[in-house]
Amino acid sequence: MAGNSQRRGAIRKGASRKGASVGSGGQRRRGLEGKGPTPKATERPNHKAYSKSSSSGGSGGSSSRGPSRGRSGSKKPSSEIVAGRNSVLDALRAEIPATAMYVAGRIESDDRVRSALKLAADRAIPILETPRGELDRITDGAVHQGLALQVPPYDYAHPNDFFDPEAPGIPLVVALDGITDPRNLGAILRSVGAFGGHGVIVPERRSVGMTASAWKTSAGAAARVPVALAGNLNRTLEDFRKAGFFVLGLDMDGEVELPDVQLATEPLVVVVGSEGKGLSRLVRENCDQIVSVPMSASTESLNAGIAASVALYEIARKRATRS
Repeated sequence: MAGNSQRRGAIRKGASRKGASVGSGGQRRRGLEGKGPTPKATERPNHKAYSKSSSSGGSGGSSSRGPSRGRSGSKKPSSEIVAGRNSVLDALRAEIPATAMYVAGRIESDDRVRSALKLAADRAIPILETPRGELDRITDGAVHQGLALQVPPYDYAHPNDFFDPEAPGIPLVVALDGITDPRNLGAILRSVGAFGGHGVIVPERRSVGMTASAWKTSAGAAARVPVALAGNLNRTLEDFRKAGFFVLGLDMDGEVELPDVQLATEPLVVVVGSEGKGLSRLVRENCDQIVSVPMSASTESLNAGIAASVALYEIARKRATRS
């Protein structure tokens, strides 16, 4: 035939009784264009890697997904999943805030399950029956035993909130430097509440956040004592000093022993370092005094939670005797 009707691809050959048919004119090809590259697995909500990318671990029956996101833009995850019958029951008994309880379908009920269901119902926590496969995904493979509890993000305060001149008593704040154990944070919150403290400051990085474990250890103090999130602990300490606070650092090699501290009746920030490394160099430089807890045996040491409790007790005692 004349023209280009014999060009390869101009017609589609087939066994149809209707004879040869024309092509799609490129419509099918254009329909596949403009969609861009395939998203990464961590960016696809239906992919199991998506849920892992939004968590920071969590394994075993008492685990969770990590601490909560603060309002200062922390990198901490936004929520936490408590998995396992004992852990869920303990969390409910400690009245840890929760937004939902997941229960596996056809779960074998025991006393723990019945108690958890009753406590959740009494607190009006939504109870969601969930397929086991979905529960495995939600808990990131933890041993959930058919029960999981979702803990919402903790609403962190701002360090400047502790500058309130109308707050009762002499200001007393505890700042944590390198504390990573949530049980220490919970114990410190309990001591701050017991000895008249006004709040706790935790850094955004390399520090524990308000996890379910910290809530539980605090024995209810977390509901009363605010926790503030500091983007930079050293700058925060500088701000407190400018506001008229004195900064005391707790360290076993302190230059002043706790009973000899003369600043107890002043507005204070007590900085507690990690049990292993103690205070960091820059934080130490921002302290007005480095204070040690006297002990009868020089080879012994106290963990961060106990050291903070002893220091807060002594400060409260000095304030009471001089008032």
